Amino acid sequence: MEKKRISAILFDLDNTLIDTAGAGRIAIQKVSESLRTTLGPQCNVSDICDRFTRKLLHESFDPSADRTIDDVRTGHWQEAIQEVQGSDPGHALASDCYYTWKHTRLQHLALTPQVQTLLEELKKNYKLLLLTNGEAKTQREKIEAVECSAFFDIMVVGGEHAEEKPAVAIFSHCFELLGVKPQDCVMVGDSLSTDIVGGFNARVRATVWINSKGVPLPEDSVKPDYTVPSVLDLPGILAQLD
Repeated sequence: MEKKRISAILFDLDNTLIDTAGAGRIAIQKVSESLRTTLGPQCNVSDICDRFTRKLLHESFDPSADRTIDDVRTGHWQEAIQEVQGSDPGHALASDCYYTWKHTRLQHLALTPQVQTLLEELKKNYKLLLLTNGEAKTQREKIEAVECSAFFDIMVVGGEHAEEKPAVAIFSHCFELLGVKPQDCVMVGDSLSTDIVGGFNARVRATVWINSKGVPLPEDSVKPDYTVPSVLDLPGILAQLD
């Protein structure tokens, strides 16, 4: 039996449509400059920033606890400074670091004109859904900052649901919202462990791995159907699938 044409595309957000990593590096540099002024040239500011970045990477956030994500991340900075300096820097300095980092990162997030054009053209022929993992407030702030709502039929934030990618449940929820079957969809994202594994387990027609750094595929990884350096290469893949 002939396969139906692709009717929907699921997109990841961070480092797929927007350069979150690049914006994060700019934000860290901004905090570094501020800390060097505040703490003096003798302070190992690079170590403080590296420690914050590691804490962010391994962050565990419980939305039911009596702390906001802003509280948690201010705490990351306070702990990082204390670990390097050997004394508690106080909440005020940690808060200044956090909000400098947060606002600078948001200011440098954007959909490039090329990505905007891509989404505008794709929306003429496909249903588009944004499926992003992460704490709800943080991801909604990014969505607002890059003004991407108009490009999508539906937006799903993992932090607002019981399970995030790669759980099949959240993909099934997306298919239901779109009114499509898994085999009618393509999943596009930069993360092998969430986007590609999730799409594979949810049995989408094809998975597209955005491998902007050209890293080799790990031996124990699920194999994406397509690998491209940029989301801008997607039309060529869709032409093959349709």
